Formats: sequence, structure tokens, C-alpha cells
Amino acid sequence: FLECGILAHGFLRLRCGDCGHDKLLAFSCKRRGFCPSCGARRMSQTAAHLVEHVIPHVPVRQWVLSLPIPLRLLLAAQPELVTPVLQVVQRVVTRYLLDGVGLNGEEGQGGAVTLIQRFGSAANLNIHLHCLVLDGVYRRGADGTPEFVEVAAPTDEVLQAVLHRIITRLMKLLTRRGVLVEEEGSTYMADNDGDSDEARTLRPLQAAACTYRIAFGPRAGQKVLTVQGAMPRQTEFKQTLCADINGFSLHAAVRCAADDRQALEQLCRYITRPALANDRVQCNAAGQVVLKLKTAWRDGTTHLVMSPLEFMQRLAALVPRPRLHLIRFHGVLAPNAKLRALVVPQEPESPAQATQPAECEANCAHHRPVRLSWAKLLKRVFEL
Repeated sequence: FLECGILAHGFLRLRCGDCGHDKLLAFSCKRRGFCPSCGARRMSQTAAHLVEHVIPHVPVRQWVLSLPIPLRLLLAAQPELVTPVLQVVQRVVTRYLLDGVGLNGEEGQGGAVTLIQRFGSAANLNIHLHCLVLDGVYRRGADGTPEFVEVAAPTDEVLQAVLHRIITRLMKLLTRRGVLVEEEGSTYMADNDGDSDEARTLRPLQAAACTYRIAFGPRAGQKVLTVQGAMPRQTEFKQTLCADINGFSLHAAVRCAADDRQALEQLCRYITRPALANDRVQCNAAGQVVLKLKTAWRDGTTHLVMSPLEFMQRLAALVPRPRLHLIRFHGVLAPNAKLRALVVPQEPESPAQATQPAECEANCAHHRPVRLSWAKLLKRVFEL
């Protein structure tokens, strides 16, 4: 993973795979690193692309599924299981949407964009799913054009039932694949002797990053040092439209209206944000890395203190495997969906394009600029 490993002031100075610059606190793995500037650019670029070219002008609801710690570690060690897990989640959510409008699978079709997030606010390994689901389904009208039918907002009871159905199907899926073993009414993880050498090497780092512990070094196995600067919370805060069952959590309270594209783009930027921000990472007088939490924990913890080596262990566990797609498209938004071209936002045709000959349109269709310029991104994000 490291392209340049010079130790400077307690930090590893690395070369970013995107811009080629040496930067402190920048952990590089080609285009999947933690370079702050390149990560921010990918965040803004991806959000702009989703809003302008993928997500239709219909209401969108965010469904966030969090998994228990053993399943987080399982998906990190065996990333090939992410696809069937996603398929189960999308089938259950789509079935709920179809039942809400009284249609079957042949009469209506939903759509969603799933962004797989691998980190938590404490730079811990926390694989969870952010699904931007169209808050309704498409059905074909009399003339064959797709018509969007909006679904009523779910209730807490409905959300609890949806999560219970997801858990049941996930357990059956993982048991059928031999990952989980059921014996005498109990379920446990199967032996992972067949894993590759890479998976066995990364497993200690991933397990430590999931449980807020240290993988290697003189303090191996111990908890990360914490600083408590806030008063502990005395009462639990009950969130609306949030279901919790046996370590699984499903949240569906965030919704963007059809005409509020700015809020949708801000939501996309939040989901695709980098794992770390420069403002939250500092170095103290003893040369240790101090990571500030976005929100204080229940016990009042506000900061985590790690040595540079412990900090690099935490970052190494967050880097995904090569050729692992972190953005997936489902339903009408899938790449080969028949209705995709009819529902995605259409680019306005300029007068210059209208006067082009037909033979030039086919040659120029794929020459659209892939990346937005810095000026356009700054204008979109900061309104400059």
C-alpha cells in the first residue's frame, strides 16, 4: 500500500496516487487512499454525477443498514459476500415498496443507488450500506412510458418488520453458503481455514479496527486510549424511523423531495466523504496522533490517542481490496435496465448540438468530460 514510507514528525509521509504530491496523513492505495484534497474532489465529483446523470427527479429516501461486528469483519475478510448481501436487502426493500402501491414484481420496478461505506467516525472499520432508494416505483403507462408512483412514509412498526425480514434472509443466505453454522439452536461463524494468505494477513488489522483495539506493537490487544471531555449522557435518545434488532440497525428517516436537488447532492457528498478530515487529526507534544470524534460518545469520550504506528494500522484496515466497487446500482438504475434511459435525468440539448449531423452524434456521445474542473466544483460546493 505504501508508495513512500519516510517517517516525519511522527507521521508517515506518503505520495498520493491521484495528484502525486507528498502529504502527511495521506494513506495511498492508488485511487482509494486518504489524501484529503483528492478525497474531497472525488466526493464532490461523484455527488454531482449521481444528481445530474443518475438519480431521477423523484423523491429519494435514504435507507442505512448497519451490521453487527462479526458480520462487519466477515464482509471485510470476504468481500465477495457483499453482492449477495446487497441483493437480499434490495429485494426486501423493493418488495415493501411494491406492496405499498399494490403492484407485483411484473407491474412495477424500483430503483436505488447503494454506497458501501467502510468507516465510522472514529476511523474504525464499520462496513455499512447507504441505500438511496427512490421513494416509490415505476410502472408502465398505457403508451409504454414509465410513470412514478410514490409510496407513503413507513412507520416504526413497518421498519421493524422490514429489518426482521432482512435478518431472516441474511441468516439463511450465509448459512447456505457455509459461512454460518447452526447447531442446537445457536448460530456461530464457520472456520475460515480456506481463506487466502492476504485475508489471513489482514484479519488481525480488521478485527482490531472493528473493536477499537490495537493489532500490533507493544500494546497489542489493548483498547485505544481515550480522552473524556464531555459529560456522559444520562438518557438514551430514541430516533424516529430507526429499528434495532440483535446488533442490526435500519434507519430511514432522511428523505429528499423531488424538487430539492441541492439537499440530495449534499446527502450524496456526506455519504461519499473521505474517512478523515484534516481538522479532526492533530499531533500532540509527545508525537502521538489525536483524533477528534465528530460526536462525543455516551461515556463522554471526545478524542482518541494513538501512536503513529497504531494510527497507520487503523488506516490500513479501511483500504478496500482492489477492483471492489463501492457504488452499486439497482432496479431501473442498473446499467442494463430497460427503463434506465427513460428515467434518468436528460441533459439539455444546446443549439450547437442540435445543428450537428446525425453521423457526428454517435461519435461525440462518449466524449462528454468525465471530471468537472476545480472551478465548477468550488462553485457547486461553496457557491463561489
